[in-house]
Formats: sequence, C-alpha cells, structure tokens
Amino acid sequence: MKQQVLLSICGRQSYLDQEPDVIELVTEGTLEDRDGGWELTYEESELTGLKGVTTTFRAEPGKIVLSRKGPLTSQMVFQEGFHHESLYQMEFGTLMITVCATKVTYDIDHEGGTIDLTYAIEVEHSAAGVIDYHLDIRKK
Repeated sequence: MKQQVLLSICGRQSYLDQEPDVIELVTEGTLEDRDGGWELTYEESELTGLKGVTTTFRAEPGKIVLSRKGPLTSQMVFQEGFHHESLYQMEFGTLMITVCATKVTYDIDHEGGTIDLTYAIEVEHSAAGVIDYHLDIRKK
C-alpha cells in the first residue's frame, strides 16, 4: 500500500578539480512495500534542476535502483563493488553513464527510514567525480 511520506534529501557532488556541490531538499513523496522491496517516489523541483522529472528509488536486498522519467530519463543500478552502465537521456542528447557504488545501505519499514549511497561516476568513460546521497524518509 502506498503511503505519503516526507523526504529530506542531502546530495553532495564532488567533481574533479571543483569545490563540492551540496543540495538539500525537503519534499513530499510516496513509499510502497512492493515485490520484496521498497519504492520511494517523488517529483523533482527547480531546486534540483530537474523540474518535471519523477524520481524513484527501488531498494531491495543487495542493490538500489534509481529511475528517472520525464524530460530526463535514466536508470542507475547501485551494487557495492560493481560497475553498471546506463544511458542518461536528456532533451538535447544521450550520454553513457557508469556508476560504481562504494556504499549502498538502506533501513526502511512502514514508518519510514533511510537510504545512503556513495558512488563514483564516469561520463562517456571519463571519471567525473563522487556523489553521496542521504535520504531520510518519514511517514506523514
């Protein structure tokens, strides 16, 4: 059953030779216990630069899948120690993205929980940086 939740999202993007970029966002979304895993869905905003995009985190044993649909379409799979390639489709073109997760943890139940991700990212096979996400999920 889908339930309404309040999300606190903190993302830190450290790109090569640049100061880290930190984004903090509080938004509403839904949490659903589905097919042996958890699906957390929310709408992006102008603050993230992805207005009109629907983001879903699917947490299941051993991995987390991040899917985005809308003006930007992508699906990234995070499993510790594994490289996963995916297409990052934007209005002006498509890029090949490779992610290698070094931390993939979640602790979710019907009351809410947390998701923590740390991963290195490559764009078109060139190292781009490291990204950390921390999500706090609270039942409304």
